[in-house]
Amino acid sequence: MNMQKKILTLLLAGLLITSCVAFASDNTAVNSVGVQGYDPVAYHTGGGPIKGNGHHIAVHQGTTYLFISEDNQKAFEANPSKYLPAFGGYCAYGVSVGKKFVGDPLVWRVVDGKLYLNLDKDIQVTWMQDIPGNIVKANENWPRIKDVHPADL
Repeated sequence: MNMQKKILTLLLAGLLITSCVAFASDNTAVNSVGVQGYDPVAYHTGGGPIKGNGHHIAVHQGTTYLFISEDNQKAFEANPSKYLPAFGGYCAYGVSVGKKFVGDPLVWRVVDGKLYLNLDKDIQVTWMQDIPGNIVKANENWPRIKDVHPADL
């Protein structure tokens, strides 16, 4: 009987720990920095890639964006979709071929008012050979791969 109490106590302790861990993980916000800390508005105002700072931030859908000024922060907050990079900041060419590569904020292009990032300058050269066609392919692929982990593609 004494052994059964010990086993039951251990099982209950394990359940308690498991439920506490699950509770903690469900209530912990996951937050990442968008565009690797570069101000997404600056790309559209002629400034190009400029690192934002902690004085001007906005959180949009769990991602924190940094800005160089209060004006840029307010512009973003007024219309985030105008300034968010296409395809969640993944490489535009990668998405056009059904992959998700991390976009380099220093390898970019604004096309028709939308910010597109590429993996590196070599990939950007390939992407630029047919920007409209690659955007069409990427827009077709994105809904299918958007929620897929990059390693699974």
